[in-house]
Formats: sequence, C-alpha cells, structure tokens
Amino acid sequence: MRVPLYQAKAEFFRMLGHPVRIRVLELLQDGPMPVRDLLAEIGVEPSSLSQQLAVLRRSGIVTATREGSTVVYALAGGDVAELLGAARRILTQVLTGQEELLTELRATTTGERQP
Repeated sequence: MRVPLYQAKAEFFRMLGHPVRIRVLELLQDGPMPVRDLLAEIGVEPSSLSQQLAVLRRSGIVTATREGSTVVYALAGGDVAELLGAARRILTQVLTGQEELLTELRATTTGERQP
C-alpha cells in the first residue's frame, strides 16, 4: 500500500525532530566528520550519538564510510543544507515577529500606546 505524500513528509520531519540529529546535520554542512569530532562538538554520550546517527543513516540523509578504524559521516546531498537554511530563515521571521509582539505587549502594560 502506498503511503500518502503528506504522511511521508510528516515521517521525514519527525525524523528530524531531535536536537542531536539537527546538530549533527548542522556540523556536517561544513563537510564530512569522524564520529570522535562529532562527539567532541555535541557533548553527548557515545551511545546516544550512535543511536541518533543510526536514525539519520536509515533515513538516507547521511552516509557513513569507514576509514581504517574511524567512521566518517557526511550529508547525503546538498538539499539538507538548504533545508536547514530555510528553517533558520523561518525561525528568524517567527522570532522577529514575537519580539515585535513582546515590545508591543510591554508598551501596553506600561500604559504607552504603540503607533
């Protein structure tokens, strides 16, 4: 049975829905990294990082290659970097809107009127 596109998209975004996974993807935007470097940058337990890397690998969003005893991870394609950039732009717009609302709320609680 075929999965509807909206459901596949929801699963994709759910896969991205973990802070460690997002941080891994952000770090890999600069190029491939060995696991030890990811661990040093993220600061989580090795088992936790391993679990999150496995999720990203299964989804096909990252690749893993072995170089001797070292496993190096890389983004599977440039679209991931574009997606993270789009998320940053959206968050910037949302937070800017919230800051404007917060300023307005503060002004109205002090009795000032906003134009």
